[in-house]
Amino acid sequence: MASKGQKFKNYDNSANIKVVILEEYKLKKNIKELAERYNIPEGTIKTWTSKLNHPELYLSHGQKRGRPKEKDLTKEDYKERYEILKKYQAFLKAQREKK
Repeated sequence: MASKGQKFKNYDNSANIKVVILEEYKLKKNIKELAERYNIPEGTIKTWTSKLNHPELYLSHGQKRGRPKEKDLTKEDYKERYEILKKYQAFLKAQREKK
């Protein structure tokens, strides 16, 4: 867990070292050896290799998270949804009054 005021290293700007390490990893190099040679934590290299092997699990630039917005809803659609919600709320209120 990060501590307050901690500075993180940005390896993306350091002369494409990330690309070099991933190329060596593809040539069946050991992660521990790469970490010792380039003085980078093993966890960082594992994260890079995981992103390399399973890109579908990670968001790329411009992708959004969460539920997609419904497009092309008309005013009538919203009115219909509102009426359904009103009926449901009335039903719940009636259920509470029965108890």
